[in-house]
Amino acid sequence: MCDQCSGTMRDRSTPSRRSAMLLTASALSVAFAGRAFAKENKRPPKPQNVLSPDAALKRLMDGNARYVDGVTRRHDFKHEREVLAGGQNPFAAVLSCADSRIAPEYAFDTGRGDLFVCRVAGNFAGTETIASMEYAVAVLNTPLILVLGHDACGAIGATLKAIKDNTSPPGHIPSLVDAIAPAAKAAMQQGGDVLDKATRQNVVDNIAKLKSAAPILSAAVEQGKLKIVGGIYRLTTGTVDPIAQG
Repeated sequence: MCDQCSGTMRDRSTPSRRSAMLLTASALSVAFAGRAFAKENKRPPKPQNVLSPDAALKRLMDGNARYVDGVTRRHDFKHEREVLAGGQNPFAAVLSCADSRIAPEYAFDTGRGDLFVCRVAGNFAGTETIASMEYAVAVLNTPLILVLGHDACGAIGATLKAIKDNTSPPGHIPSLVDAIAPAAKAAMQQGGDVLDKATRQNVVDNIAKLKSAAPILSAAVEQGKLKIVGGIYRLTTGTVDPIAQG
């Protein structure tokens, strides 16, 4: 056989390096797709957390009532660690202040894997927080978001002072002031208990911000898959007072 014929036969019978790479990539794509499909269809780690938005809110507030009364449940953390090692399906997400006196998992008497919590001083919805809430809703199928403010909030108090004195706090703290300022200014125009009114207005503003966050959160709300509500945590009693939506 001549060299030319031999070379031609090798070209036809032996796959090129590019072809081999394409075949490998295709096989990997199929494998990953299969894993993703299996993950989507596997049983949730906590089936009791698969709830409607209204049922999730009721469960949250029932837990708060137990916490206030001092009759919280005993949670089997060892078993929960084992169950949740492969995934999570929290029944509610909470946007809470970073204040050390506020602990949503305790305040609502929940176990591990029940709440998806984002905490930042002043409990406002920045870009990263909105993205985190989108993840909770789109990927984890969380049916409820609670924006949780609290009385005597230092971040809101500092914002009010900065606006009143026309000063700027040190470091990166001005970023908190900028985020809370709209609620603080609105409360200052109303007079009365400005700190309390600013705290409430800040919760209301961030509920609206999350509800309008397109395309994920706004669509989920419109479809009835998601409810976004607010509340104020009372430091002296532990009670979470719901904020009525107009």
